Amino acid sequence: MNRVNVKSSTLKSVGYDGGTKTLEIEFLSGSVYEYSGIERKSYTQLLKAKSKGKYFSTYIRNGTSKRIYQ
Repeated sequence: MNRVNVKSSTLKSVGYDGGTKTLEIEFLSGSVYEYSGIERKSYTQLLKAKSKGKYFSTYIRNGTSKRIYQ
């Protein structure tokens, strides 16, 4: 999955696969997580959010995730 770099104090890059509704997030720590069942609207709102870390914590963090690598 291709990710785009974002300006954030928490997140490094994010990517989205609309076919599987999977959001992939790389954190500044180097950890990468996948979140399933994420609608495209949430991905686009994350990219537009003034505070991407706050948007992530509020709307995405509690979704189904798995760490894919560090």
